[in-house]
Amino acid sequence: MSEVFNFCAGPAMLPKPVMAKAQQEFINWQGTGSSVMELSHRSGIYKAMAKKAEVDLRELMSIPDNYKVLFCHGGGRGQFSAVPLNLLPQGKSADYIVSGSWSKAAVAEAKNFGEINVIEINQDTDNSSSLLDSSDWPLNPEAAYVHYCPNETVNGLEINTIPETNGVPIVADMSSTILSHEIDVSKFGLIYAGAQKNIGPSGLTIVIVREDLLGQAQIATPCIMNYKTAADNDSMYNTPPTYAWYLAGLVFEWLKELGGVKAIAKVNQAKAEILYQAIDNSELYSNHIQSQYRSKMNIPFWLKDESLNEKFLEEAEKTGLTALEGHRIVGGMRASIYNAMPLEGVQALIEFMQQFEKRNR
Repeated sequence: MSEVFNFCAGPAMLPKPVMAKAQQEFINWQGTGSSVMELSHRSGIYKAMAKKAEVDLRELMSIPDNYKVLFCHGGGRGQFSAVPLNLLPQGKSADYIVSGSWSKAAVAEAKNFGEINVIEINQDTDNSSSLLDSSDWPLNPEAAYVHYCPNETVNGLEINTIPETNGVPIVADMSSTILSHEIDVSKFGLIYAGAQKNIGPSGLTIVIVREDLLGQAQIATPCIMNYKTAADNDSMYNTPPTYAWYLAGLVFEWLKELGGVKAIAKVNQAKAEILYQAIDNSELYSNHIQSQYRSKMNIPFWLKDESLNEKFLEEAEKTGLTALEGHRIVGGMRASIYNAMPLEGVQALIEFMQQFEKRNR
């Protein structure tokens, strides 16, 4: 087998330099004689590492000073509960934009904690998938917040513009797009992201929250989900996911060495362009999503002869191209090409796809 390129949607591949450094430091971190995962999160050496990780993330995303950066437990699904518990007061409602599987799951959880106004924006036909433009979303000007998922990993749909909400706080699930391209954090009330795609291993969730939104949690909010509690205790009210935090810090350092988010965005754009071009120029593969809503992180495609699906996956894996099977909901194939996926990996996939098509005409 040649070099392995892992196209898993999450947990996803990590940058090789990060993995190599973590391996080197695994049993003796910074001369302590212990692994970083064995040290107290309240020790001076660990807190210094944690602070540097936050500073690096703030620099990478140009996070304003009036935002708190939290390193939390629970993944994206944990935030499906934490967001309404912290931001949805009694007597108010929140707008939830549904564009795919994950935004739909967020709705299902949020309904347990308050009144949710569901806005479906999928515009599907027999031949294509599209979304209602954000300027046409029927938003409630009195909503407590507007929640949306800019990138749907299952469906391969991406909302490329930040919606205009006329002052209503925007909450975004950026689990699959954070750090993949530049954004204006100041336009959001809250951003959350599970780490296992562009940040690090599973078990860690980043929350970036504007300070004026803190201190509004419902009485029943568990302390572990209370943003103010987390902020007041530097994300260490209880033991955080220490090793995941350390690895996230290494990823932030790696990204800065590459030139930051602006630099990686150019690579991500190039990867997506050449893969979509290969799909569109093929007689075997197809992608039916309208171009302006095509995800740059999760690229689904379908074989026009579905009887070849199993053969495609078997041969791809033997070639070192793994985790290409599409989500069970939509079928087909899916190539997740997050920050850690090098351009060479996408080029190898395209070469395999073209050779497979020639062999199976």
